[in-house]
Amino acid sequence: MQRAGPRERSVFINVPFDAEYEPLYVALIAGLIGFGFIPRCVLEIPSTGQAVRLDRILRCIRGCRFSVHDLSRAGADPHSRCARFNMPFELGLAVAVRLVDPDHEWVLFETRPFRLQRSLSDLNGFDPHIHGGTQAGVLQALRNAFQRTQRRPNLEDLRSLLREVAGMAADLRTQSRSKTLFDATSFRELVRATNLILEEHHRPRWR
Repeated sequence: MQRAGPRERSVFINVPFDAEYEPLYVALIAGLIGFGFIPRCVLEIPSTGQAVRLDRILRCIRGCRFSVHDLSRAGADPHSRCARFNMPFELGLAVAVRLVDPDHEWVLFETRPFRLQRSLSDLNGFDPHIHGGTQAGVLQALRNAFQRTQRRPNLEDLRSLLREVAGMAADLRTQSRSKTLFDATSFRELVRATNLILEEHHRPRWR
């Protein structure tokens, strides 16, 4: 069977960038790569002028067949006490892309059921995938969201991949100057290393 092109395998991820969410971020990247997808993210986009940056974010979303939006942390930031609008804003961009490009599909993640109905009532009728704030929950949510993919590893295979990726991610964070995985270099290294782990230790068993 012919391998799908880069756009068909690309998934834009829209998640909170903070230390508490980091384990779920690692699980999301490991799971997407386990499914054969290419994770894309605003971390790849340089912090240039706002108009230029917004255009690049939009082009990044349009260059992806899918987008995953986790709205579980869109409320007030506990440190700054400011509402976190980036996740709903990028979801809005993806919804707009869908209106002009029916091939783009977006999916929603949340921690708790029914909360989205109160926080974003315009999306009533669109059921989010609930991950419960755990790595295993993220992997299961991915399996529920992407049921029609050519490669569909089972949950135990994804957990096995994640265990290795999580260990590598901890080393990567230690080596990072900013001590976080939420920067462009760490994102690229996390994706690259996860692909290597998959190719060397896991994917041959999944075929």
